[in-house]
Amino acid sequence: MNNVLVISGHPNLAQSVANQTILQELEQAQIKVRYLDRLYPDFQIDVAAEQAALLAADIIVWQFPLHWYTLPALMKKWLDEVFVYGFAHGSTGNKLQGKKLILSFTTGAAAQEYRSGGAMNFPLDAFLPPLQQTALLCGMEWQPPCYSNGMMYIAGVSGEQALQALQTHAKQHAQALIRQIKALQSA
Repeated sequence: MNNVLVISGHPNLAQSVANQTILQELEQAQIKVRYLDRLYPDFQIDVAAEQAALLAADIIVWQFPLHWYTLPALMKKWLDEVFVYGFAHGSTGNKLQGKKLILSFTTGAAAQEYRSGGAMNFPLDAFLPPLQQTALLCGMEWQPPCYSNGMMYIAGVSGEQALQALQTHAKQHAQALIRQIKALQSA
């Protein structure tokens, strides 16, 4: 798919069945993925390369596991260093103006835990305003997030049936995201 860029923010993708599966499905659909954990294992972001990749895209997807109700550390560092004043926002910035942003993420906790009285105590959407505001500040077009809950697998603890169920769920997530991207491309 032309002009679609996925930023993979998983800090250790080798240990993630769900995010690995999602990204494999996206790559099979000819969607370009930038793997931050592979590109920057030392956390030294090549800002110019990242900004160039963003400028070439019309649809930007952030793919990540929700960590402590927000982005994982490497992805947050990427955001801090790449989305700077004069590029992503400010009187001389907004070079991302009009680009569509989709958050695509997974949670380990089940959906029912994201409610008042649940383990997470708030609905999932309550954790998204800072990321939505980032998109708005940068002039990006916020799109409905694509997320899947209960995406937890522990090697050596979870059984083969749990692994297969998780892989199926991750493939369904990827297909939903691909449909969303195609709908944006044809709009």
